[in-house]
Amino acid sequence: MTQSTELPAEDDAARSSGAPSPSRTPGASRAPRTPGRIHRAWFVAVVTFVTIIGAAAFASLPGLLIEPLHTEFDWSRGTIGFAVSVNLALYGLTAPFAAALMDRFGIRRVVAVALTVISAGSVLTVWMTAAWQLVLYWGILVGLGSGSMALAFAATVTNRWFVARRGLVTGILTAAGASGQLVFLPLLSWLVEHHGWRPAAITVSLAALAVVPFVWLLLRDHPADVGLPAYGAEEFVAKPAPVPGAARRAVSVLVSAARTGPFWLLAGTFAICGASTNGLVKTHFVPAAHDHGMPITAAASLLAVIGVFDVVGTIASGWFTDRFEARRLLAVYYALRGVSLLFLPMLLAPSVHPPMLFFIVFYGLDWVATVPPTIALCREHYGEDSAIVFGWVLASHQVGAAVVAFAGGLARDVFGSYDVVWYASGALCAAAALMALVIRRPLPLPRMPATP
Repeated sequence: MTQSTELPAEDDAARSSGAPSPSRTPGASRAPRTPGRIHRAWFVAVVTFVTIIGAAAFASLPGLLIEPLHTEFDWSRGTIGFAVSVNLALYGLTAPFAAALMDRFGIRRVVAVALTVISAGSVLTVWMTAAWQLVLYWGILVGLGSGSMALAFAATVTNRWFVARRGLVTGILTAAGASGQLVFLPLLSWLVEHHGWRPAAITVSLAALAVVPFVWLLLRDHPADVGLPAYGAEEFVAKPAPVPGAARRAVSVLVSAARTGPFWLLAGTFAICGASTNGLVKTHFVPAAHDHGMPITAAASLLAVIGVFDVVGTIASGWFTDRFEARRLLAVYYALRGVSLLFLPMLLAPSVHPPMLFFIVFYGLDWVATVPPTIALCREHYGEDSAIVFGWVLASHQVGAAVVAFAGGLARDVFGSYDVVWYASGALCAAAALMALVIRRPLPLPRMPATP
Protein backbone atom coordinates (compact mmCIF):
# COMPACT_ATOMS: atom_id res chain seq x y z
CA MET A 1 0.00 0.00 0.00
CA THR A 2 1.39 3.39 -1.00
CA GLN A 3 2.13 5.81 1.82
CA SER A 4 1.47 9.52 1.49
CA THR A 5 4.55 11.65 1.12
CA GLU A 6 2.90 15.06 1.15
CA LEU A 7 4.21 17.55 3.66
CA PRO A 8 1.79 19.09 6.13
CA ALA A 9 0.29 22.47 5.30
CA GLU A 10 2.27 24.07 8.12
CA ASP A 11 5.51 23.07 6.41
CA ASP A 12 4.40 24.65 3.12
CA ALA A 13 3.51 27.86 4.90
CA ALA A 14 6.79 27.85 6.77
CA ARG A 15 8.82 27.41 3.61
CA SER A 16 6.98 30.23 1.85
CA SER A 17 7.64 32.61 4.74
CA GLY A 18 11.23 31.52 5.23
CA ALA A 19 10.54 30.35 8.80
CA PRO A 20 11.84 27.00 10.01
CA SER A 21 9.45 24.10 9.55
CA PRO A 22 7.74 23.05 12.78
CA SER A 23 8.14 19.41 11.84
CA ARG A 24 11.92 19.93 11.72
CA THR A 25 12.31 21.53 15.13
CA PRO A 26 14.17 19.54 17.78
CA GLY A 27 12.01 16.90 19.38
CA ALA A 28 9.28 17.14 16.74
CA SER A 29 8.30 14.46 14.25
CA ARG A 30 9.87 14.50 10.83
CA ALA A 31 7.75 14.98 7.75
CA PRO A 32 6.30 11.72 6.48
CA ARG A 33 8.20 9.88 3.80
CA THR A 34 7.89 6.63 1.88
CA PRO A 35 9.32 3.53 3.63
CA GLY A 36 12.22 1.73 1.97
CA ARG A 37 12.20 -1.87 0.86
CA ILE A 38 12.76 -2.95 4.48
CA HIS A 39 10.71 -0.92 6.94
CA ARG A 40 12.69 0.75 9.75
CA ALA A 41 10.44 -1.03 12.26
CA TRP A 42 12.27 -4.31 11.59
CA PHE A 43 15.61 -2.70 12.46
CA VAL A 44 14.09 -1.41 15.71
CA ALA A 45 12.84 -4.93 16.43
CA VAL A 46 16.36 -6.31 15.87
CA VAL A 47 17.86 -3.71 18.23
CA THR A 48 15.22 -4.56 20.83
CA PHE A 49 15.94 -8.29 20.43
CA VAL A 50 19.68 -7.80 20.94
CA THR A 51 19.05 -5.48 23.89
CA ILE A 52 16.86 -8.02 25.67
CA ILE A 53 19.47 -10.74 25.04
CA GLY A 54 22.18 -8.55 26.55
CA ALA A 55 20.06 -7.79 29.61
CA ALA A 56 19.03 -11.46 30.01
CA ALA A 57 22.46 -12.38 31.36
CA PHE A 58 21.27 -11.38 34.84
CA ALA A 59 18.53 -14.04 34.72
CA SER A 60 21.10 -16.81 34.22
CA LEU A 61 23.19 -15.92 37.28
CA PRO A 62 21.13 -16.15 40.53
CA GLY A 63 20.89 -19.95 40.57
CA LEU A 64 24.64 -20.19 40.00
CA LEU A 65 25.47 -17.86 42.91
CA ILE A 66 23.69 -19.68 45.74
CA GLU A 67 26.36 -22.30 46.52
CA PRO A 68 29.42 -20.05 46.00
CA LEU A 69 27.99 -17.28 48.22
CA HIS A 70 26.92 -19.81 50.86
CA THR A 71 30.42 -21.31 50.88
CA GLU A 72 32.38 -18.04 50.93
CA PHE A 73 30.27 -15.91 53.27
CA ASP A 74 28.43 -18.62 55.21
CA TRP A 75 25.13 -16.89 54.43
CA SER A 76 22.07 -19.09 54.72
CA ARG A 77 20.28 -20.12 51.54
CA GLY A 78 17.23 -18.37 52.92
CA THR A 79 19.14 -15.09 53.08
CA ILE A 80 20.41 -15.49 49.54
CA GLY A 81 16.94 -16.56 48.42
CA PHE A 82 15.46 -13.41 49.99
CA ALA A 83 17.70 -11.23 47.80
CA VAL A 84 16.56 -13.17 44.74
CA SER A 85 12.90 -12.84 45.81
CA VAL A 86 13.32 -9.05 46.13
CA ASN A 87 14.75 -9.07 42.62
CA LEU A 88 11.78 -11.07 41.28
CA ALA A 89 9.22 -8.88 43.04
CA LEU A 90 10.72 -5.66 41.71
CA TYR A 91 11.01 -7.24 38.26
CA GLY A 92 7.24 -7.48 38.18
CA LEU A 93 6.25 -4.34 40.08
CA THR A 94 8.59 -2.02 38.14
CA ALA A 95 7.22 -2.99 34.72
CA PRO A 96 4.05 -0.82 34.65
CA PHE A 97 5.93 2.23 35.92
CA ALA A 98 8.68 1.65 33.35
CA ALA A 99 6.07 1.55 30.58
CA ALA A 100 4.70 4.90 31.79
CA LEU A 101 8.23 6.33 31.99
CA MET A 102 8.77 5.31 28.37
CA ASP A 103 5.74 7.41 27.43
CA ARG A 104 7.17 10.33 29.40
CA PHE A 105 10.90 10.25 28.58
CA GLY A 106 11.10 7.89 25.59
CA ILE A 107 12.08 4.26 25.18
CA ARG A 108 15.74 4.98 24.46
CA ARG A 109 16.44 6.94 27.64
CA VAL A 110 14.61 4.54 29.96
CA VAL A 111 16.28 1.45 28.49
CA ALA A 112 19.76 3.01 28.56
CA VAL A 113 19.35 3.96 32.24
CA ALA A 114 17.94 0.51 33.07
CA LEU A 115 20.92 -1.25 31.48
CA THR A 116 23.32 1.03 33.36
CA VAL A 117 21.57 0.23 36.67
CA ILE A 118 21.77 -3.52 35.96
CA SER A 119 25.48 -3.16 35.18
CA ALA A 120 26.16 -1.14 38.35
CA GLY A 121 24.20 -3.50 40.60
CA SER A 122 25.98 -6.55 39.24
CA VAL A 123 29.52 -5.18 39.42
CA LEU A 124 29.04 -3.80 42.96
CA THR A 125 28.44 -7.34 44.25
CA VAL A 126 32.14 -8.02 43.61
CA TRP A 127 33.04 -5.86 46.64
CA MET A 128 30.20 -6.81 48.99
CA THR A 129 30.97 -8.14 52.46
CA ALA A 130 27.52 -8.28 54.11
CA ALA A 131 24.20 -9.89 53.23
CA TRP A 132 22.34 -6.55 53.20
CA GLN A 133 24.60 -5.46 50.36
CA LEU A 134 23.49 -8.48 48.29
CA VAL A 135 19.87 -7.42 48.88
CA LEU A 136 20.69 -3.83 47.88
CA TYR A 137 22.85 -4.56 44.85
CA TRP A 138 21.31 -7.69 43.37
CA GLY A 139 17.83 -7.46 44.86
CA ILE A 140 17.03 -3.76 44.49
CA LEU A 141 19.33 -2.32 41.82
CA VAL A 142 19.30 -5.26 39.43
CA GLY A 143 15.60 -5.81 40.23
CA LEU A 144 14.69 -2.24 39.29
CA GLY A 145 16.83 -2.31 36.16
CA SER A 146 15.59 -5.68 34.98
CA GLY A 147 11.97 -4.69 35.65
CA SER A 148 12.41 -1.79 33.25
CA MET A 149 13.71 -4.31 30.69
CA ALA A 150 10.76 -6.65 31.26
CA LEU A 151 8.13 -7.70 28.74
CA ALA A 152 6.51 -4.26 28.98
CA PHE A 153 9.50 -2.99 26.95
CA ALA A 154 8.72 -5.47 24.18
CA ALA A 155 5.03 -4.56 24.35
CA THR A 156 5.78 -0.83 24.07
CA VAL A 157 8.05 -1.28 21.04
CA THR A 158 5.50 -3.53 19.33
CA ASN A 159 2.60 -1.15 20.00
CA ARG A 160 4.43 1.87 18.61
CA TRP A 161 6.23 0.44 15.61
CA PHE A 162 3.89 -2.28 14.31
CA VAL A 163 0.28 -2.46 13.23
CA ALA A 164 0.65 -5.62 11.15
CA ARG A 165 2.57 -8.70 12.41
CA ARG A 166 2.25 -7.60 16.03
CA GLY A 167 1.76 -11.15 17.29
CA LEU A 168 4.83 -12.45 15.45
CA VAL A 169 7.03 -9.59 16.66
CA THR A 170 5.81 -10.04 20.24
CA GLY A 171 6.70 -13.73 20.06
CA ILE A 172 10.17 -13.01 18.71
CA LEU A 173 10.92 -10.36 21.36
CA THR A 174 9.55 -12.58 24.13
CA ALA A 175 11.81 -15.39 22.94
CA ALA A 176 14.81 -13.04 23.23
CA GLY A 177 14.83 -13.48 27.01
CA ALA A 178 15.08 -17.26 26.69
CA SER A 179 17.69 -16.87 23.96
CA GLY A 180 19.79 -14.69 26.24
CA GLN A 181 19.70 -17.26 28.99
CA LEU A 182 20.74 -19.97 26.53
CA VAL A 183 23.65 -17.80 25.35
CA PHE A 184 24.95 -16.86 28.79
CA LEU A 185 24.14 -19.87 31.01
CA PRO A 186 26.92 -22.18 29.67
CA LEU A 187 29.49 -19.37 29.80
CA LEU A 188 28.53 -18.20 33.29
CA SER A 189 28.41 -21.73 34.72
CA TRP A 190 31.90 -22.39 33.29
CA LEU A 191 33.21 -19.16 34.81
CA VAL A 192 31.72 -19.95 38.23
CA GLU A 193 33.14 -23.48 38.17
CA HIS A 194 36.65 -22.58 37.02
CA HIS A 195 37.22 -18.99 38.14
CA GLY A 196 34.66 -18.24 40.85
CA TRP A 197 31.49 -16.16 40.98
CA ARG A 198 33.12 -12.71 40.70
CA PRO A 199 34.19 -13.03 37.03
CA ALA A 200 30.66 -14.21 36.26
CA ALA A 201 29.18 -11.12 37.95
CA ILE A 202 31.57 -8.88 36.02
CA THR A 203 30.57 -10.60 32.77
CA VAL A 204 26.90 -9.84 33.44
CA SER A 205 27.80 -6.21 34.17
CA LEU A 206 29.81 -5.85 30.96
CA ALA A 207 27.11 -7.52 28.86
CA ALA A 208 24.48 -5.03 30.05
CA LEU A 209 26.82 -2.06 29.67
CA ALA A 210 27.93 -3.07 26.17
CA VAL A 211 24.37 -2.79 24.88
CA VAL A 212 23.94 0.84 26.05
CA PRO A 213 25.66 2.56 23.06
CA PHE A 214 23.90 0.12 20.74
CA VAL A 215 20.54 1.26 22.17
CA TRP A 216 21.42 4.96 22.19
CA LEU A 217 22.62 5.06 18.59
CA LEU A 218 20.15 2.74 16.87
CA LEU A 219 16.91 2.62 18.87
CA ARG A 220 14.23 5.21 18.14
CA ASP A 221 11.21 6.01 20.29
CA HIS A 222 8.54 6.37 17.62
CA PRO A 223 8.14 5.89 13.83
CA ALA A 224 7.49 9.62 13.50
CA ASP A 225 11.06 10.24 14.69
CA VAL A 226 12.24 8.99 11.29
CA GLY A 227 9.26 10.31 9.33
CA LEU A 228 7.55 6.96 8.80
CA PRO A 229 4.18 5.41 9.60
CA ALA A 230 4.20 2.28 11.74
CA TYR A 231 4.69 -0.97 9.86
CA GLY A 232 1.35 -1.92 8.30
CA ALA A 233 -0.29 1.43 9.06
CA GLU A 234 -2.23 3.19 6.33
CA GLU A 235 -1.49 6.72 7.56
CA PHE A 236 1.38 8.62 9.08
CA VAL A 237 0.77 9.43 12.76
CA ALA A 238 2.62 12.27 14.48
CA LYS A 239 4.54 11.47 17.63
CA PRO A 240 2.34 12.10 20.69
CA ALA A 241 3.43 14.62 23.28
CA PRO A 242 5.21 13.28 26.36
CA VAL A 243 2.82 12.15 29.09
CA PRO A 244 3.79 13.74 32.44
CA GLY A 245 3.34 12.11 35.83
CA ALA A 246 4.55 8.58 35.02
CA ALA A 247 3.92 7.11 38.47
CA ARG A 248 0.51 8.75 38.73
CA ARG A 249 -0.41 7.51 35.28
CA ALA A 250 0.65 3.93 36.06
CA VAL A 251 -1.54 3.91 39.16
CA SER A 252 -4.48 5.62 37.42
CA VAL A 253 -4.33 3.10 34.57
CA LEU A 254 -4.40 0.30 37.16
CA VAL A 255 -7.40 1.84 38.92
CA SER A 256 -9.23 2.24 35.62
CA ALA A 257 -8.39 -1.26 34.36
CA ALA A 258 -9.31 -2.82 37.72
CA ARG A 259 -12.90 -1.73 37.14
CA THR A 260 -13.14 -4.07 34.15
CA GLY A 261 -13.62 -7.82 34.11
CA PRO A 262 -11.01 -8.63 31.43
CA PHE A 263 -8.22 -7.18 33.58
CA TRP A 264 -8.90 -9.56 36.47
CA LEU A 265 -9.25 -12.52 34.13
CA LEU A 266 -5.97 -11.67 32.39
CA ALA A 267 -4.21 -11.06 35.72
CA GLY A 268 -5.59 -14.31 37.11
CA THR A 269 -4.56 -16.41 34.12
CA PHE A 270 -1.10 -14.84 34.02
CA ALA A 271 -0.64 -15.43 37.76
CA ILE A 272 -1.31 -19.11 37.08
CA CYS A 273 1.13 -18.91 34.18
CA GLY A 274 3.86 -17.67 36.53
CA ALA A 275 2.90 -20.25 39.15
CA SER A 276 3.14 -23.15 36.70
CA THR A 277 6.43 -22.02 35.07
CA ASN A 278 8.88 -19.87 37.06
CA GLY A 279 7.37 -20.69 40.43
CA LEU A 280 6.97 -24.43 39.87
CA VAL A 281 9.06 -26.02 37.13
CA LYS A 282 11.96 -23.56 37.08
CA THR A 283 12.25 -23.71 40.89
CA HIS A 284 11.25 -27.25 41.83
CA PHE A 285 11.78 -29.50 38.80
CA VAL A 286 15.44 -30.20 39.58
CA PRO A 287 14.93 -31.13 43.27
CA ALA A 288 11.83 -33.16 42.37
CA ALA A 289 13.76 -35.13 39.75
CA HIS A 290 16.60 -35.58 42.24
CA ASP A 291 14.10 -37.03 44.74
CA HIS A 292 13.50 -39.81 42.19
CA GLY A 293 17.23 -40.52 41.82
CA MET A 294 18.04 -38.40 38.76
CA PRO A 295 21.42 -36.64 38.94
CA ILE A 296 21.16 -32.88 39.36
CA THR A 297 23.26 -32.25 36.24
CA ALA A 298 20.87 -34.35 34.14
CA ALA A 299 17.81 -32.56 35.54
CA ALA A 300 19.42 -29.16 34.90
CA SER A 301 20.17 -30.20 31.31
CA LEU A 302 16.49 -31.02 30.81
CA LEU A 303 15.62 -27.49 31.95
CA ALA A 304 18.04 -26.14 29.35
CA VAL A 305 16.26 -28.19 26.67
CA ILE A 306 12.96 -26.63 27.81
CA GLY A 307 14.56 -23.25 27.10
CA VAL A 308 15.44 -24.31 23.55
CA PHE A 309 11.89 -25.31 22.69
CA ASP A 310 10.56 -22.27 24.54
CA VAL A 311 12.06 -20.10 21.78
CA VAL A 312 10.34 -22.14 19.06
CA GLY A 313 7.00 -22.20 20.86
CA THR A 314 6.92 -18.50 21.62
CA ILE A 315 7.67 -17.42 18.05
CA ALA A 316 5.07 -19.89 16.76
CA SER A 317 2.56 -18.54 19.28
CA GLY A 318 3.14 -15.02 17.95
CA TRP A 319 2.45 -16.26 14.42
CA PHE A 320 -0.76 -17.96 15.61
CA THR A 321 -1.84 -14.80 17.48
CA ASP A 322 -1.86 -12.88 14.20
CA ARG A 323 -4.26 -15.44 12.73
CA PHE A 324 -6.49 -16.85 15.48
CA GLU A 325 -8.55 -15.49 18.35
CA ALA A 326 -6.23 -14.77 21.29
CA ARG A 327 -8.53 -15.96 24.09
CA ARG A 328 -9.03 -19.34 22.43
CA LEU A 329 -5.28 -19.72 21.99
CA LEU A 330 -4.82 -19.00 25.70
CA ALA A 331 -7.42 -21.62 26.60
CA VAL A 332 -5.65 -24.24 24.49
CA TYR A 333 -2.21 -23.38 25.90
CA TYR A 334 -3.32 -23.58 29.54
CA ALA A 335 -5.31 -26.78 28.98
CA LEU A 336 -2.35 -28.52 27.33
CA ARG A 337 0.02 -27.32 30.05
CA GLY A 338 -2.31 -28.62 32.74
CA VAL A 339 -2.53 -32.06 31.13
CA SER A 340 1.26 -32.30 30.86
CA LEU A 341 1.73 -31.41 34.56
CA LEU A 342 -0.78 -34.08 35.61
CA PHE A 343 1.35 -36.71 33.86
CA LEU A 344 4.69 -35.48 35.19
CA PRO A 345 4.68 -37.40 38.54
CA MET A 346 4.43 -40.66 36.57
CA LEU A 347 7.39 -39.71 34.35
CA LEU A 348 9.98 -38.83 36.99
CA ALA A 349 12.61 -41.58 37.20
CA PRO A 350 16.35 -42.06 37.94
CA SER A 351 17.25 -41.78 34.25
CA VAL A 352 16.06 -39.82 31.24
CA HIS A 353 13.68 -41.90 29.11
CA PRO A 354 11.65 -41.14 25.94
CA PRO A 355 8.36 -40.22 27.70
CA MET A 356 10.25 -37.68 29.83
CA LEU A 357 11.87 -36.22 26.73
CA PHE A 358 8.42 -35.93 25.16
CA PHE A 359 7.23 -34.01 28.23
CA ILE A 360 10.24 -31.68 28.05
CA VAL A 361 9.62 -30.87 24.38
CA PHE A 362 5.86 -30.54 24.83
CA TYR A 363 6.10 -28.40 27.96
CA GLY A 364 8.92 -26.29 26.50
CA LEU A 365 6.82 -25.34 23.47
CA ASP A 366 4.14 -24.07 25.88
CA TRP A 367 6.47 -22.37 28.42
CA VAL A 368 5.80 -18.71 27.56
CA ALA A 369 3.55 -19.24 24.54
CA THR A 370 0.89 -17.45 26.62
CA VAL A 371 2.67 -14.08 26.32
CA PRO A 372 1.76 -13.03 22.72
CA PRO A 373 -2.01 -13.68 23.09
CA THR A 374 -2.03 -12.04 26.55
CA ILE A 375 -0.40 -8.89 25.15
CA ALA A 376 -2.82 -8.99 22.20
CA LEU A 377 -5.82 -9.11 24.57
CA CYS A 378 -4.42 -6.20 26.60
CA ARG A 379 -4.04 -4.23 23.38
CA GLU A 380 -7.52 -5.21 22.23
CA HIS A 381 -9.21 -4.09 25.46
CA TYR A 382 -7.05 -1.17 26.64
CA GLY A 383 -5.63 0.46 23.51
CA GLU A 384 -2.87 3.01 24.13
CA ASP A 385 -2.70 2.04 27.82
CA SER A 386 -2.15 -1.63 26.96
CA ALA A 387 1.61 -1.65 27.69
CA ILE A 388 1.01 -0.29 31.20
CA VAL A 389 -1.90 -2.68 31.76
CA PHE A 390 0.29 -5.55 30.63
CA GLY A 391 2.92 -4.36 33.10
CA TRP A 392 0.41 -4.86 35.92
CA VAL A 393 -0.63 -8.22 34.48
CA LEU A 394 3.06 -9.16 34.44
CA ALA A 395 3.27 -8.16 38.12
CA SER A 396 0.57 -10.74 38.86
CA HIS A 397 2.69 -13.30 36.97
CA GLN A 398 5.60 -12.66 39.34
CA VAL A 399 3.35 -12.79 42.41
CA GLY A 400 1.98 -16.15 41.29
CA ALA A 401 5.52 -17.40 40.73
CA ALA A 402 6.66 -16.23 44.17
CA VAL A 403 3.69 -17.84 45.96
CA VAL A 404 4.16 -21.25 44.35
CA ALA A 405 7.94 -21.15 44.73
CA PHE A 406 7.35 -20.93 48.49
CA ALA A 407 4.30 -23.21 48.59
CA GLY A 408 6.05 -25.92 46.57
CA GLY A 409 8.90 -26.14 49.06
CA LEU A 410 6.44 -26.13 51.96
CA ALA A 411 4.43 -28.95 50.40
CA ARG A 412 7.62 -30.97 49.92
CA ASP A 413 8.42 -30.56 53.63
CA VAL A 414 4.89 -31.53 54.72
CA PHE A 415 4.05 -34.39 52.32
CA GLY A 416 7.53 -35.71 51.57
CA SER A 417 7.08 -35.40 47.79
CA TYR A 418 6.07 -32.92 45.12
CA ASP A 419 3.19 -34.98 43.72
CA VAL A 420 0.45 -32.84 45.25
CA VAL A 421 2.10 -29.73 43.77
CA TRP A 422 2.03 -31.12 40.22
CA TYR A 423 -1.62 -32.16 40.52
CA ALA A 424 -2.66 -28.82 42.04
CA SER A 425 -0.85 -26.92 39.29
CA GLY A 426 -2.57 -29.04 36.65
CA ALA A 427 -5.93 -28.11 38.17
CA LEU A 428 -4.97 -24.42 38.26
CA CYS A 429 -4.09 -24.54 34.55
CA ALA A 430 -7.53 -26.04 33.83
CA ALA A 431 -9.09 -23.12 35.71
CA ALA A 432 -6.95 -20.68 33.70
CA ALA A 433 -8.22 -22.24 30.44
CA LEU A 434 -11.82 -21.64 31.53
CA MET A 435 -11.00 -18.08 32.64
CA ALA A 436 -9.49 -17.32 29.21
CA LEU A 437 -12.68 -18.45 27.47
CA VAL A 438 -14.76 -16.16 29.70
CA ILE A 439 -12.91 -13.04 28.51
CA ARG A 440 -15.38 -11.10 26.37
CA ARG A 441 -14.60 -9.35 23.16
CA PRO A 442 -14.60 -5.54 23.46
CA LEU A 443 -17.67 -3.83 22.10
CA PRO A 444 -17.12 -2.18 18.70
CA LEU A 445 -16.99 1.59 18.68
CA PRO A 446 -20.23 3.17 17.38
CA ARG A 447 -20.01 4.54 13.88
CA MET A 448 -20.33 8.26 13.44
CA PRO A 449 -23.23 9.32 11.19
CA ALA A 450 -22.15 10.37 7.72
CA THR A 451 -22.11 14.11 7.14
CA PRO A 452 -24.39 15.31 4.34
